[in-house]
Amino acid sequence: MFTGIVEEVGTLLAREETGGAGPEADAARLRIRARKALEGVALGDSIAVNGVCLTVTGFVGAGPKGDGTAEEWTTDVMAETLRRSSLGALAAGDPVNLERAVTPHTRLGGHLVQGHVDGVGTVVSRTPGEHWEVVRVGLPPELARYVVEKGSITLDGVSLTVSAVSAADDPEPWFEVSLIPTTLRETTLGAVPPGSPVNLEVDVIAKYVERLLGARS
Repeated sequence: MFTGIVEEVGTLLAREETGGAGPEADAARLRIRARKALEGVALGDSIAVNGVCLTVTGFVGAGPKGDGTAEEWTTDVMAETLRRSSLGALAAGDPVNLERAVTPHTRLGGHLVQGHVDGVGTVVSRTPGEHWEVVRVGLPPELARYVVEKGSITLDGVSLTVSAVSAADDPEPWFEVSLIPTTLRETTLGAVPPGSPVNLEVDVIAKYVERLLGARS
């Protein structure tokens, strides 16, 4: 479980693929540079990479104690994850948002985030403001019903508040979020141009409510 508060922007150093290339690969091993996101982390722990929950399978430069001296870590990504998220399009040198899994004593600064991507959206436009930037994102129609104004959504692992949504009958649904200077500066969202894919995770509470109400009816 995560909160959608990015702790560090790491760098994908290397990507080793098997059984194909890019989104068609059967699996991929990623090697990622990080520092803060590795503090207190041991083998088998979870780190969200652009909103995708991944397991730490190895360290480079230190032992498995997560003592803060390691600066690189590895993780294995299966075909299902490559296909259902934007990780399939990542290349060496790309920046990635990183967040360690929460502990019972972690402040819940964002909202409850599972690290399970529901779909991939597309940045439609960016509109700069005096103190923020409004970003419009297109999303798969099947996810639109879970997105509401003033509700929460996760973009590439960043917990954000929805500031506007398209009409319910819009065949190409979208939503907007307003990014404050800290988000623009401290996450990858500050440099994502229109046309780029972004991982989306809708509020899991909305999905549970829909399931429960459907069962009752």
